[in-house]
Amino acid sequence: MSPRIGLDPESVLAAAAELADEQGFEAVTLATLAQKLSIRPPSLYNHIQGLPDLRVKLAVYGIDRLHTALEEAIQGREGDEAVFALSEAYITFARRHPGLYAASQRHHNRKETGIQLAAERTFQLVGSVLKEAYGLKGDTAIHAMRGLRSVLHGFASLEREGGFGIGLSVDESLKVITAAFIAGMRTLRRDHSLES
Repeated sequence: MSPRIGLDPESVLAAAAELADEQGFEAVTLATLAQKLSIRPPSLYNHIQGLPDLRVKLAVYGIDRLHTALEEAIQGREGDEAVFALSEAYITFARRHPGLYAASQRHHNRKETGIQLAAERTFQLVGSVLKEAYGLKGDTAIHAMRGLRSVLHGFASLEREGGFGIGLSVDESLKVITAAFIAGMRTLRRDHSLES
């Protein structure tokens, strides 16, 4: 069977990302994607190798889109300002693309090379921001990056699940939490002799 004219792997992936954001990551199946594209499910095999392949590609796509959002947010910023911008961009991405964000996190630790490479790019971006802002290096930098990711992913997950029920600005909470993280980074720099 010939591929449908105008349909290519990129448009299939874009449609899968839209479907994930509209209905949730778990709703992305070959049947629902084919329905969205107005094709029969077997036609998808002209562009993907099956549901596992689609979900891996969706994870890479999500990580790449998140990386782009973070990179754009920190342009022209440095120090604390860059960290605040990075935090806001991360949470904004998770809000605007809940399904795509879930895809990127769901498959984050899998062994696929594409996921590893995409995640490494984002890891390096965040690492460079923290190194430039606070002089963090070596194991200390890795601990800090894990800490920031934990804070932001936890915040995004709690917000998505309706965990912030008190009538207080969640955006203001994010600023307070980011400021507390920054204060912690300054303490790390002061109290630890950092590896070269």
